[in-house]
Amino acid sequence: MFMFEKPHGMRDTLPVLYETKKKVRSSLTEVMALWGYQFMETPALEFYDTVGVQSAILDQQLFKLLDQEGQTLVLRPDMTAPIARVAASKLHKDDHPLRVGYAANVFRAQEREGGRPAEFEQVGVELIGDGSTSADAEVIALVIFSLKNAGLTSFKISIGHVGILDALFVEVLGNEERAHVLRRYLYEKNYVGYREHVKSLNLSSIDKSRLLELLELRGGIETCSRAASIIDSEKGKRAVSELETLWETLGDYGCTDDIKLDLGMVSHMSYYTGVLFEIYAENVGFPIGNGGRYDQLLGRFDSPAPATGFGIRIDRLLEALKPVEEQEKIDVVIFSTEQRKEAIRFAEEERKKGKKVVIQDLAGIGDIDQMTKSFQSVTYFIGARKEEKHG
Repeated sequence: MFMFEKPHGMRDTLPVLYETKKKVRSSLTEVMALWGYQFMETPALEFYDTVGVQSAILDQQLFKLLDQEGQTLVLRPDMTAPIARVAASKLHKDDHPLRVGYAANVFRAQEREGGRPAEFEQVGVELIGDGSTSADAEVIALVIFSLKNAGLTSFKISIGHVGILDALFVEVLGNEERAHVLRRYLYEKNYVGYREHVKSLNLSSIDKSRLLELLELRGGIETCSRAASIIDSEKGKRAVSELETLWETLGDYGCTDDIKLDLGMVSHMSYYTGVLFEIYAENVGFPIGNGGRYDQLLGRFDSPAPATGFGIRIDRLLEALKPVEEQEKIDVVIFSTEQRKEAIRFAEEERKKGKKVVIQDLAGIGDIDQMTKSFQSVTYFIGARKEEKHG
């Protein structure tokens, strides 16, 4: 019954797609490496009590299993928490920022009717130990330069700030329980529900107007002055000032055409503490990546440090790019027993030139014409003759 089936949410990657993913991944990591980010790997399995608990992914989305000692393990649901664990224990010992990159698969259990992958690849970076707005600007500029190097031309980075939303909700609503309801509407992008709920609250018309104005805080740098007009607290005004500085810094990178502000943004990642952002591309219904500042996560591993970063989903980036999947160019050398040595030497010389070459014993072929159709060129070492054909 299960001979050809896969676990729910798991997918095969066939050779042509594998090569396409490899090229896209390389185009991203190439830029990240040039910006000084050093790549690392973490185990696919982590302890639930450390990485599992500290991850921002919901508990019901974690793949859990028991090891032989009865310890609960999880397949890593994201890369930020594992890298925070490593940085806290081994890397972040010096008094200077740490720049780390990764390309790895993550695992999240999905609803059966959702149709989403339970395993997918992320490419991203973490900048640990720098709490400045320059660090926020660096990772946003880096994601823009990386995506352009991958060939993506039509996309936008939507930028928000946790501090603005928190400040407004505290000022107007007074408690987290009431704020959580509105955050849920914003997270689901249910703006009709948000408006109706605000109208039903026992608030003054001025406070209702402030909450409704939040939905209009989208656009360019002018959005900051509009946000400042509806926020009274110092914390909120400080967050607005950070966004103004961020916009100015991204202007120095030449990136303001690729960004917009969305001050009502709410992320599914619960550990964000400041600037956060999502990456949107044409014809893709979900963000192809996201990131932001998470200054409290490393403290949970007993090594407090500010940090920011991002992750790009390769599957959604491929959907946005719509690359033409071409069959890889491979040559084949077909030989008979008499010419085997000559065929092997010929193939070795071709590989030294950078060509991809298959050598195939004639005795192992059923239909020679059918077999050679998929190759770029065919060289025969059969009997006493050598013959070359190009496809």
